[in-house]
Amino acid sequence: MARRVTLSHGGGGVLTRELVEEVFLPAFGNDVLRALDDAALLDRPAGRIAFTTDSFVVKPLFFRGGDIGRLAVSGTVNDLAACGASPLGLSLGLVIEEGLEIDTLRRVADSLAATAREAAAPIVAGDTKVVERGAADGLYINTAGVGALPTGPAPGAGRIRPGDRVLISGALGDHGIAVLSEREGLRFETEILSDVAPLGGLVEASLEAGEVHALRDPTRGGAAAALNELAEAAGIGVEIDEEAVPVHPAVRAASDMLGLDPLSIANEGKMILFVAEADAGGILDALRAHPRGEEAAIVGEAVEGHPGVVAVRTRIGSRKVLEMPHGEGLPRIC
Repeated sequence: MARRVTLSHGGGGVLTRELVEEVFLPAFGNDVLRALDDAALLDRPAGRIAFTTDSFVVKPLFFRGGDIGRLAVSGTVNDLAACGASPLGLSLGLVIEEGLEIDTLRRVADSLAATAREAAAPIVAGDTKVVERGAADGLYINTAGVGALPTGPAPGAGRIRPGDRVLISGALGDHGIAVLSEREGLRFETEILSDVAPLGGLVEASLEAGEVHALRDPTRGGAAAALNELAEAAGIGVEIDEEAVPVHPAVRAASDMLGLDPLSIANEGKMILFVAEADAGGILDALRAHPRGEEAAIVGEAVEGHPGVVAVRTRIGSRKVLEMPHGEGLPRIC
């Protein structure tokens, strides 16, 4: 093959076929994808399905703890998991900049494939487009996912009730600080790694342990955005104890230095849960027993007062409103 992607690789002819057969099929190969039909044919489950899509434009493509490929698969399966759904299949669309090295594309494809296997989420359909040099910062990825929902009510904001406990599955802010430090060449005494990971198994464990009313993965806008969205949609108030929120010391130090709030920094391997008060302890134990939830914590509760508002009891004993983030504090994080 050529060493770099050319515009001809996007022309639909011999070079396009070569790209598919030499890079993508060896990485993703499964019976559904190998058919190379215009659409993937999947078995239809009984009951409802969940469907989601997302696009990923992270810069740089590779960062401490992850890369755009792991990010794309994890982000999509985590959106399905937040609805209580198990993945049936993913689609993959790649916008490739002319001049990208084929070896770089192979690295991303291998990461996509490895994460898809980890998440039990086969990549069953895809497409590539090549754009002119300078038009795509190397590579953009769009993914879509279809998942099957179990019988019974699905997690959602409408099920949140006053008294529900708020849990976070682990330490906040790792992903945003890891990407920022890679992009800006920042170094800290302790290496900060992205938390990017698929969370289907973690969510399944929590659902089996008790009554989970709502789930949300705190990606762009971090926990602040996720909590405000749920509070507004449910018409309830939320009280958070800042001291209880898990944040790694290196992330807290970096956030303080950069003037950032860990509650507003993007994550790609964490889940926020609203659970029935009586089941909170059991669900916390189930999360901590999972490799992705060892640092899980109960951080607050849903309340009748101040509907739609998230309040924080700070580490110094004061209270503040946790607002929805304005603008893009850390651009190109996911």
